Amino acid sequence: MTDSAPPAPESLRNFNRLKCLLREMFQLDRGDLDFGLYRIMNMKAVEIEAFLDRDLLPQVKEALAGVADEQRAALQAELDKAVATARTLGVAPDKAPKVIELREQLSEATADAEAEADVYGHLFNFFDRYYSEGDFMSLRRYSGGGEPTYLIPYDGEEVKLHWANADQYYVKTTENYASYAFMAGEGEAAFRVRFEIAAADNEKDNIKEATGKQRRFVLVEDAVALDGEELVVRFEHRPLTEREKRNWGGSAKQQDRIDADTATGILDAVERLNPARRLALAVPADADSERSLLAKHVGRYTAKNSFDYFIHKDLGGFLRRELDLYLKTNVLDLQDLALGDADRLRRALGRMRAVREIGDKLIAFLAQLEDFQKRLWLKKKFVLETQWCVTLDRVPEALYPEVVANKAQWAEWRELFAPDNARKRRAGFLKANPCLVLDTRHFDCNFKDRLLTVLSENNSLDEEMDGLLIDGDNLQAQSLIKTRYREKIQCVYIDPPFNTGQDGFLYKDGYFHSSWLAMMESRIRETDALLSRDGTLYVHIDYTEKERLKLLLDGYFSYITEIIIQSISMERQNLHYS
Repeated sequence: MTDSAPPAPESLRNFNRLKCLLREMFQLDRGDLDFGLYRIMNMKAVEIEAFLDRDLLPQVKEALAGVADEQRAALQAELDKAVATARTLGVAPDKAPKVIELREQLSEATADAEAEADVYGHLFNFFDRYYSEGDFMSLRRYSGGGEPTYLIPYDGEEVKLHWANADQYYVKTTENYASYAFMAGEGEAAFRVRFEIAAADNEKDNIKEATGKQRRFVLVEDAVALDGEELVVRFEHRPLTEREKRNWGGSAKQQDRIDADTATGILDAVERLNPARRLALAVPADADSERSLLAKHVGRYTAKNSFDYFIHKDLGGFLRRELDLYLKTNVLDLQDLALGDADRLRRALGRMRAVREIGDKLIAFLAQLEDFQKRLWLKKKFVLETQWCVTLDRVPEALYPEVVANKAQWAEWRELFAPDNARKRRAGFLKANPCLVLDTRHFDCNFKDRLLTVLSENNSLDEEMDGLLIDGDNLQAQSLIKTRYREKIQCVYIDPPFNTGQDGFLYKDGYFHSSWLAMMESRIRETDALLSRDGTLYVHIDYTEKERLKLLLDGYFSYITEIIIQSISMERQNLHYS
């Protein structure tokens, strides 16, 4: 690509604004992170940086110039003809009305086609309307003329249920406690800041935190230190003490108040360590006009380690459809066609083509990253551990001595069943209680292998097994067993969050009902694949999401009945589908 002249001041402002948005969308300011998706993004970072810094500006100019040449050629030919006609008639061309009009149109066409500011502005407005805090979604928009602001995929169904996150996977995350790094300062004064987790106390397997035991990110003692040229800040993630709860108030916005004090504490520590390292550079936000660079990254670190997020099912297709609509409603005004303003439409064609060409390239970059993340999310997860529960009547007596000697197994039996005669560990007790369940998690692999070998002598373990219990995320568990149990399960009962705002079910954005539907839809879809043709589904729900849930279920099942139950003076409902 040849070098291009620098843009005009207005174009430069729009160009820089667009670059800042794109850098945030591509998360290039997190290039120091080296885990998961960030590792893949780092591989693309060089290519993306080159496009933004070297190719974006000249490619916009080239896209504009191509149409400008067509416009100018057509107008120039018409102008030459008008000049020749004027001379034939003995009229001075400079005074001929037609010549004057065509010269003005030629000047306007050239100026309009080369107006880069409009192109950068349109690209910024388009991507800004879909991107928010790391996700791409249909954010609420209002159009002055009543024109549609979004396209809803519709194939002619009689009734179509659609919601803001309908084309996304809801991802229930736990804290990943990964390092977080960013660059502060500029030029020779730039330095690297890294946030680390020094200690963490967290519930396992998505178990909900008890009321009053919510964990927060707080600084450890002596949290700030210099590691060579790098500034390291150490956090811990734990429940607050009673004194800390009093200092930082209730749970609403509690982490935000902690973050504010955290940023102040880090700045004070940095001043003591090296006053030349400044982190108080102002980075204003809509909700906080005095926000500092450090406060921005502290808030982002604690939020991204705690909040849930979404993965788009087809980001490329979604953005391309929306770009087509944006071009027709925001770049190319179709009202001009009805008014017969062909010249204005022709001049707008340059901007439209430039926005389309550059927009498609940016969408291709974004779609590659999102599609890779989607493949990671849909990939079947590894089984971390497999154990077996076997009644004693199936355990060969040759293994009884090892069972008798296993203290952990006997402790579990006493805790669960409290058998009076289990105080003395004897083989006779095992024979007298054939229905007691042995759990192989209390035994070593050698014992488990010998037990399973005996159990599978006559039939496969699948045939011998009376039930399967999976501990994990329900969507991933459904995906794991889908091939083996497709259309073989006769009854499913689910008890999703009621979405009343009282269950601690946190969402990243304000689309409360939409996020809930996105979560439910993926799980209902997998349930449909598992149920037999005459199978039934029971859903325990209340009035908060009942109507939306019914519309969702109607897309997969034949509705049969509704059962209303009363519990603790609160109305609850079971929806029965098959």
